[in-house]
Amino acid sequence: MDYRVERDIADFSLDFFSLEGRRAIVTGGNRGLGQAYAVALAKAGADVFIPTIAPDDGRTSELIADTGRRCVITTADLTADGVPADAVRACVDELGGLDIVVNNAGIGINVDDVRQFDRSKWDPMVAVNLTAAFDMSREAAKVFMTQGSGKIINVCSMFSFLGGQRSPAYAATKHGIAGLTKAYADELGPFGIQVNGIAPGYFATELTTETRANPVTNKTVLDHIPAGEWGQTQDLMGACVFLASRASNYVNGHVLAVDGGYLVR
Repeated sequence: MDYRVERDIADFSLDFFSLEGRRAIVTGGNRGLGQAYAVALAKAGADVFIPTIAPDDGRTSELIADTGRRCVITTADLTADGVPADAVRACVDELGGLDIVVNNAGIGINVDDVRQFDRSKWDPMVAVNLTAAFDMSREAAKVFMTQGSGKIINVCSMFSFLGGQRSPAYAATKHGIAGLTKAYADELGPFGIQVNGIAPGYFATELTTETRANPVTNKTVLDHIPAGEWGQTQDLMGACVFLASRASNYVNGHVLAVDGGYLVR
């Protein structure tokens, strides 16, 4: 869509949210919140390529197959030299092109005492959460700049806005991915490319089972959320489709919090 020409509101339709015929990479998209992003894109019409190190139980492929879209899941360590470039090439070869990248893959390592958090914990988190996303974005940008369009969605966090205890690397990398989002939005905007972020709040997933099971920590979280409940993975799917679609073509460099209001309290 060319924003240098006038656009009439009569031309708008729900087709603006369609991803029919688009091709997407979702890193780590076969588990947890990443699975929700991948399935959401497929339900909106996109074929999905998923590079991941997480074991695949077949559920993601099944969910995407039910939409009638293609799903390719491949084992890939995106922190290894050349692997993000290989993933982009493989997506183009397998699916016929690339239009959307969701940098979802991430890890979290916590300690009880910040003095225990050393480079053995810092380095892998920076490699997965930040450097791999940069490498994937850089490789995707080569394709997007040539074709004059593309969407990059970086998965940020509440800790893109806040501090955070027990894991300085998590907060640092999530601040970093928000900064990368804004920097790449500025660089790539002139090429018809939008780069945005999604910042999930507190979601009911396998990773938060222990927190939710503890009455004290569960209450602490819920007391900070105006919605009064943990997010469900489905709550992220609409945001992902919006940022991947042409409905968001004038949204660039924004980090969209999907948090039940956590940040306002």
